[in-house]
Amino acid sequence: MRLYFDNAFLRELPGDPASGPGLRQVHGAAWSRVEPTPVAAPRLVAHAAEVADMLALAADDVASPDFAAVFGGNALLAGMDPWAANYGGHQFGHWAGQLGDGRAISLGEALTADGARHELQLKGAGPTPYSRSADGRAVMRSSIREFICSEAMHHLGVPTTRALSLVSTGEAVVRDMFYDGHPRPEPGAVVCRVAPSFIRFGTFELPASRGDVDLLRALAEFCVWRDFPWLLGEHAGRPLGHLQLEHLFDEALFAAWFREVCERTARLVGHWMRVGFVHGVLNTDNMSILGLTIDYGPYGWIDDYDPDWTPNTTDAQHRRYRYGWQPRVAHWNLARLAQALSPLFADAAPLQAGLDAYAATWAECERDNACAKLGLEGGEDVDLALMRDLQALMHRAGADMTNCFRALADIDLDAPQPSLDPLRAAFYDQRRLAEHAPALEDWLARYAARCRADGLPHEARVARMRAASPRYVPRNYLAQQAIDRAAAGDEAGIHELLDVLRDPYGEQPGREAFAALRPDWALDRAGCSMLSCSS
Repeated sequence: MRLYFDNAFLRELPGDPASGPGLRQVHGAAWSRVEPTPVAAPRLVAHAAEVADMLALAADDVASPDFAAVFGGNALLAGMDPWAANYGGHQFGHWAGQLGDGRAISLGEALTADGARHELQLKGAGPTPYSRSADGRAVMRSSIREFICSEAMHHLGVPTTRALSLVSTGEAVVRDMFYDGHPRPEPGAVVCRVAPSFIRFGTFELPASRGDVDLLRALAEFCVWRDFPWLLGEHAGRPLGHLQLEHLFDEALFAAWFREVCERTARLVGHWMRVGFVHGVLNTDNMSILGLTIDYGPYGWIDDYDPDWTPNTTDAQHRRYRYGWQPRVAHWNLARLAQALSPLFADAAPLQAGLDAYAATWAECERDNACAKLGLEGGEDVDLALMRDLQALMHRAGADMTNCFRALADIDLDAPQPSLDPLRAAFYDQRRLAEHAPALEDWLARYAARCRADGLPHEARVARMRAASPRYVPRNYLAQQAIDRAAAGDEAGIHELLDVLRDPYGEQPGREAFAALRPDWALDRAGCSMLSCSS
């Protein structure tokens, strides 16, 4: 098993003079060296073959006991130089100070033959200087959820970190899932996460909060150089030190960088809203500078359409991170990033321009989502109003978001009065549907008229709708079923679910059960509707 490492994050940025997992406040440094804590019996439970291929790892590499040893935290390959990153963040709207990688340890930055950079990071590999009162470990249930969702999001076309492997540790981890005084031992696991960069908004917030402008500037220059090299134009690929000596990192370059971060974030949120994903804990330390979905914790998938739903029990009272608020929370988080970066600018105008670009890009994404999911070519304001009216009816009548949008493509729009029949199976309560049926039929009549005015051929309209609205998503109850089977000794459910989610937009005859409505037993079941940050 060969991987070539170029650990630029360690080479180019200042580090913690101390090493090891002892808890401490780390000043003037972007990282701390710390090695994974070995586990009793690492065993590969599952891996994503696509990610292994991306890293040029052969099937024999994955099958080797060395693979589980390395990606379970018991061994290192040549060139690996593990570290935990130092960052802060706003959590639930309040500044939380230093946070850092509390249960994530990066092994190194692997370079592949195509020149791509892939940071390999173990989640659940033991304590770091940033673990606070935690043990740095992860349980199997949360690790299965992260492993499955990371790959599902990729196949859905949503920007995301990836998951290479899921390794059981052979050790128990004690967790109080709902922080209610009932801890219990659970099987431990380690997920290997893969991304070009794990830098997040909070990476810049921490030095800014401490008045450490030198580190703030170093981080910004490094991030542009490594993660946004196209912004350097003809200077891309040159050594960072040379570019710094030539003072190429000026305000205009930082402004272009911030604008791209804002636009990427808007497009990311647009994808979340399109597929019905709720992150659940959109703190600034969980926002990727590259516009990736990062840190899968108490996430959830909309079943019955409810813009006020949050899967996070910690957020149950205020619902800050509810589905419908994700666009505004992302904007708020970007404003915190702008505040952190302000020492690099003479005035706020370029930063405000970036925030304005977020608003414009999100508005464009919202219009595009409406057109795609409704099968329209237009993009007019009427299309957005049509979508919002449908969403309001879906909420009142209790429609399943995924199945309702999927079934919408089956409506006969040439009928004098389009029938609700193709949609009926997408509603959870037929009595509620009957109550709102007249309003839904009125909407269908308006929709049919709009489609006729649009002029998009039937086949093109259906293809457009099905490309935007998945048939299969990793619903919470599906993940919980895989978790329950694994707990009973049957890990095949993990592989079956992952295989279905590799083709989320296809019909997949024989697998219709994976597209079924949320069953009644899952409505109040832990892991299906109720999740915490330790889930």
